[in-house]
Amino acid sequence: MSAPVRGRSTRVRQASNRRPKSAEYRARRRIILRRRLVALLTLLSIVGLTYGVFFTPLLGVHQVDVHGAVVLTDDEVRRAAAIEPGSPLVRLDLVGIHERVAAVPRVAAVEVERQLPGTVRLLITERVPVGSVKLPDGFHLVDSTGKDYAVLPAAAPGVPELVLAAPSPADPATRAAVGVLNDLPEKLRPDVVQLSATSGADVKLTLSGNRVVKWGSSDDTPRKAAVLLVLLSRPGTAYDVSSPDLATVS
Repeated sequence: MSAPVRGRSTRVRQASNRRPKSAEYRARRRIILRRRLVALLTLLSIVGLTYGVFFTPLLGVHQVDVHGAVVLTDDEVRRAAAIEPGSPLVRLDLVGIHERVAAVPRVAAVEVERQLPGTVRLLITERVPVGSVKLPDGFHLVDSTGKDYAVLPAAAPGVPELVLAAPSPADPATRAAVGVLNDLPEKLRPDVVQLSATSGADVKLTLSGNRVVKWGSSDDTPRKAAVLLVLLSRPGTAYDVSSPDLATVS
């Protein structure tokens, strides 16, 4: 009678041993499934966020701020930038925007910045005229680089007239003329009424009071200007500082 009892107790022990193992297995499986679910949800969130940022207006362009415009209007700059409203901010072609705005003749420099959540900032610097050239179609403004960038129907106030055949940064006469104007001291600038040149070595200035100054090339302009300021204290209408060591007044 004792053998069957031992068999039943053995089976009971085996069954009791299996139950804890089965519960532990289920608990571990739940943890694994939970971790997989969390990983899957995280991955889906990342994919969804990436898609929303890169391919939808979620973080699209809603505003284009323009700073630095003086003569140009903000809308003119925005039209040149040609930024499509709602375009994903992170995918904007900043180089293309820069090139389009920089191609506007009045723009000397431009910076393009992205600002989250949906703003593009355009910081521009406009060209400043150092002189104007009277041509058949009007008065052409020329900046410090010699670039002819705008045409006005009348002379710009406070800007000396430049007598040049073909204003351009590639023209030696233009480079010489603007080189002199760029290096003139502030004390002399208001007196310059006209500046002419046919080459890079025959610059001539006309000052207020019909005084004419033979300048020569743009080389050594600061020294020539210092000598001229001394000569202007003497009476005369014709000044020659092309060779500052042998300057004359008559």
